[in-house]
Amino acid sequence: MMASRWKLFLEWGSILSLIACAYWIFMLTPIETSQGFSQKIMYLHVPTVIVTYLAFFIVFAFSIAYLWKRDLMFDRIAKSSAEIGLLFCALVLISGAVWGRPTWGTYWVWDARLTTTLLLFLIFMGYFLLRMSTEDRDKESRLAAVIGIIGFLDIPIIHKSVEWWRTLHQPTTLFKTEDGMAKPSIPDELLYPLLATMMAMLLFYLFLLQLRYRMETSQDELKQLMAQDRMD
Repeated sequence: MMASRWKLFLEWGSILSLIACAYWIFMLTPIETSQGFSQKIMYLHVPTVIVTYLAFFIVFAFSIAYLWKRDLMFDRIAKSSAEIGLLFCALVLISGAVWGRPTWGTYWVWDARLTTTLLLFLIFMGYFLLRMSTEDRDKESRLAAVIGIIGFLDIPIIHKSVEWWRTLHQPTTLFKTEDGMAKPSIPDELLYPLLATMMAMLLFYLFLLQLRYRMETSQDELKQLMAQDRMD
């Protein structure tokens, strides 16, 4: 009963909050003076970056847990989160390209942050190709866990790339430190809808995660039943 209520909360909470955020962004939020209407892509791009980081951190953490405990529950969570992370990583690349066109004059440059983000996407494409390459469930889970751990190590590189290399991207500018205190670096009327969209995207991630996890569990149970039938 509690699980059903939690699922219902995540489902409707994420849907309604995303609709509310879309209305806030396009109907109530003022148009930014320097970038114009294209700045509104920020409200998709930044939250998808946050969810991508979170999703692959979950892959990292539960891959370690699987290698330690050999419990398929951990592998299911890692795989489910990797699927969602790959989807959101694609959204990061697409929204970044769309935002880059009016800002930089081109959809793509071999910028350090763009390149390392593309590398992350390719690593986790390989993660799923590896999973599909073997019928051995234990081998699949072990190798995928190793790739999941290695792949996550690209995220700190993505985050620090603007400091380590010359890049068109700016460092994180949502907050700045003044007199030892963190203060918003963008106007409140732009910051608040962005923070709200981040929360809505996180709810949506949690909804997708529990949905995919339940599907993975059902698939594993079905495979076990089919294997038992063949033995009988």
